[in-house]
Amino acid sequence: MLTRRSLIASALALTLAPAAARAARLNDDGLHVQDWFLDSFLDLAQDIEEAAAKGKRLAVSFEQRGCIYCAEMHEKHLANATISAYVRQHFEMIQLNQFGAREVTDLDGRVLPEKEMARRWAVTSTPTILFLPEKPVSGQAHLVSPARMRGLLPQPAFLAMFRFVAEKQYEKMEFPAYARQQEETLAKAIAAGQPIN
Repeated sequence: MLTRRSLIASALALTLAPAAARAARLNDDGLHVQDWFLDSFLDLAQDIEEAAAKGKRLAVSFEQRGCIYCAEMHEKHLANATISAYVRQHFEMIQLNQFGAREVTDLDGRVLPEKEMARRWAVTSTPTILFLPEKPVSGQAHLVSPARMRGLLPQPAFLAMFRFVAEKQYEKMEFPAYARQQEETLAKAIAAGQPIN
């Protein structure tokens, strides 16, 4: 039963909820989306340059309607203040629909609908996040990408992957070794809602 007290408590909870937790919504394709995701013309070379001008890297997330792991990524991982703050500080993110029809321009100039780009880049599961190079280079994005996240990783490993790319740790080591080094520290920060630089 709704009472005045329960309505006030609900309104207060919404007011105090982190902005990232309120930002996830469903778009017209039925995909969960963050309000801070980059809305672009999907020309990846241009998007890399624009991200770099802001001191950020570009990440492309392939998702699909009804994907429970995509929903979890938005509702839990990106709703976490620690994770969301880090990703937003260091990355511009573009969301693509694995079965969508919007045209995407790859780094080699090839223009394909999202669903064909997903096939070209060998995206077989969602979410798949492709991390693009710091600067535009010629080639297919998936072949010049320094890292790719296939499927949804646990929160500490998810955040570790973004740090791995932002810090260019891929030049020094493989991701599994980096994730093991970071797991305990990141798990504690995520649980406490502490920012990570």
